[in-house]
Amino acid sequence: MYFAKDQARGVDGTFMWFMEEVGELASCLRHGTHEERLGEFADVLAWLTTMANVVGVDLTEAVRLKYGEGCPGCRQFVCVCGGGDKP
Repeated sequence: MYFAKDQARGVDGTFMWFMEEVGELASCLRHGTHEERLGEFADVLAWLTTMANVVGVDLTEAVRLKYGEGCPGCRQFVCVCGGGDKP
């Protein structure tokens, strides 16, 4: 939708917008309404997608490679890793 503007802004500028939206989401999670949270989650997702587009990352492929076989640790679709283990 905004690729030309996003490309012109570059990754650094796009990352700063993304971080601003993450901050707004953090605030909204503490004090916002459900409707406000919906908007902020959408904004964070949109800016993450924008940043991926600017640097040429296909998010569908990235998620498939990382999580397509389940949890990266235990390889289960419902994680059974220990409580202190990542993820």
